[in-house]
Amino acid sequence: MSGHSKWSTIKRKKGAADAKRGQLFSKLSRAIIVAAKEGGPDIEANAALTAAVQKARDNSMPKDNIERAIQRATGGDGEADYEAMGYEGYAPGGVAVYVTALTDNRNRTASDIRHVFSKNGGSLGEPGSVAWQFDRKGVLLVEREGRDEDEVMEVALGAGADDFEEDGSMWQVTCDPGDFSGLRAALDEAGIAPASAELTMVPKETIAPDEPEARQILRLIDELEDVDDVQDVYANFDISEEVLEAVAG
Repeated sequence: MSGHSKWSTIKRKKGAADAKRGQLFSKLSRAIIVAAKEGGPDIEANAALTAAVQKARDNSMPKDNIERAIQRATGGDGEADYEAMGYEGYAPGGVAVYVTALTDNRNRTASDIRHVFSKNGGSLGEPGSVAWQFDRKGVLLVEREGRDEDEVMEVALGAGADDFEEDGSMWQVTCDPGDFSGLRAALDEAGIAPASAELTMVPKETIAPDEPEARQILRLIDELEDVDDVQDVYANFDISEEVLEAVAG
């Protein structure tokens, strides 16, 4: 299981993101603006924009906000030019962490991210130090309760999934990035709404930290996500649902 995907799903179920919805919408808008600027405003023809808009919808971002972000990208209103950056480091227990950001000031962003790592017992590494430990994949999580495994597996594999596995209360469906939109659409059409669906970085191998380390790691992840310029955080931890639930609670 992608540890961060499961952690994000548990927090969303508990409403932990509600108090930070304004900050979340700002990050989602920034991703839409960058995607629309780089690939054009046509959602159907711009895969990056399609993914950014779908992520916004999944997080209940209002339609007006989405349309406004696309208009800002094409309206020439002096919108800041954002640069995509990646940061790599280690959390307690040797867990690899990969951070993506959209920034208009790379010095500020690097300083903020380095501070969060050091504050929480981690360390920021050199470019390339951990990225090799991840593969870009589409990951969809489906709640097992009330679902027929054969039906979900048949739909998923028929729509391009390359892996289907059980993990705790979820099924994890994995696919190549190019098959992600079609797979998501096939599950929706079959009435199988994923609890989480994202293009993400999947670790090639995972680390199972003990509970004290797990709490440090998840605190580090949450504080990294609180940095305004940070878009996504990926890590190769594998923590039990019981510990994740306890920390989220």
